[in-house]
Amino acid sequence: MGRLLFGIFLIVPLIEIGLFISIGQVIGLWPTLLGVIVTAMIGSAIIRKQGLSLLSDIRATTAAGTLPAQQLAEGMMLGVAGALLLTPGYFTDLCGFLLLVPAIRAGIYNALKSRITIVGATTGTRQRPPQDPDVIDLDRKDWRDDD
Repeated sequence: MGRLLFGIFLIVPLIEIGLFISIGQVIGLWPTLLGVIVTAMIGSAIIRKQGLSLLSDIRATTAAGTLPAQQLAEGMMLGVAGALLLTPGYFTDLCGFLLLVPAIRAGIYNALKSRITIVGATTGTRQRPPQDPDVIDLDRKDWRDDD
């Protein structure tokens, strides 16, 4: 994992530098810089819209009594997309925009869900302690006093 992160932190800036130089030679310095700013603005507007829609989906799924695992994973991917879009560069913008495509997020979720175990936790007003095998735990309605 450490080598992967090292590779990413080494390769991504080199790709960005190469793209800045190549794009800058074709369209010039100021249009190149303006392009980075415009993609960040467009990306943040799309993330805002998709994020609000995702929050609505999470509320509906939770209200139905289901764990919103996919929606939460997509929310994390939207967060990563936002970070990538706010990072100056065309390669990171491309990766961020790809994460804004719902089909791509769903594909990533489906690829990762077999590797991740999601456990739902329930909360209630009454928490029972771990059961002792020699103890029979009765509710009030199951117990009667024969005095």
